[in-house]
Amino acid sequence: MSMLQKTMAVAAVIAGLATAAPANSQSAPEWRTVAPENVLVIETAKGRVVAELDPRVAPLAVERIRTLADQGFYDGLKFHRVIPNFMAQTGDPLGTGEGGSELPDLAGEFGFRRGRSDPFLHVAPTSGGQTGVFGSLPVRSQPDAQMMITADFKAAATALFCPGVLGMARADSPDSANSQFFIMTGANPNLNGGYTAFGRVVAGLDVVRTLAAGTAADNGRVPEPDAMTRVRTAAALPEGERPTVRVQVPTSPAFAAEVERLRAEQGARLDVCNVQPAAEVAG
Repeated sequence: MSMLQKTMAVAAVIAGLATAAPANSQSAPEWRTVAPENVLVIETAKGRVVAELDPRVAPLAVERIRTLADQGFYDGLKFHRVIPNFMAQTGDPLGTGEGGSELPDLAGEFGFRRGRSDPFLHVAPTSGGQTGVFGSLPVRSQPDAQMMITADFKAAATALFCPGVLGMARADSPDSANSQFFIMTGANPNLNGGYTAFGRVVAGLDVVRTLAAGTAADNGRVPEPDAMTRVRTAAALPEGERPTVRVQVPTSPAFAAEVERLRAEQGARLDVCNVQPAAEVAG
């Protein structure tokens, strides 16, 4: 690309940013339907948990979860480590926290690149950037203006470990995630940027919070753990059992209005972990 072409491309981005429709534009879409391969359905004796997987944020982790789920690998595995108001961990065939699949370990995916075409709603400023909602996930991101000066016209972003977020468990090595994953039931910023987040619960977080739990003093080890009876992507389920999931678009007028209501109510206390697009699960 010549210098003239680069200059014209940057100018186009700047013009696009300047003329982009505001979040409350009536032309903004309200809902999106999640692709069946990005819907993870976890059945337990306590009820069903439905999560949206986001391959834009962590493509390797999402592909691993899809593969193992649709092979039936997770069926019958226990929530062996559960700490109330923190997380519930599962995915270990040994049930001890030391097991995994026969597939190779994964590289850590602790950040991603956010583009202009990806709907994002700014919630609150943070040091060096902003926090907001991307898909179903809470994220911390560089400002949109950063897109004007990067080669790919994107900004660096990191998913945040808020309630409902799914993350890959790992050992000390950042590249040791394999089959184990956890579901957050509380917020824990200590995990941000050091663990791979790959999705968020859109229905059934109350089920996760009812799972048999251990204690923090015992590192969450559960004496009589609950198990996942069946785990599949919606795409792999029989048509009659396949849920349809719709999620509110972050830039939709209704969601933007809800965030503004919370901002007026909570002021400087507003936290991105306390906002999430509405979801509808049918079937």
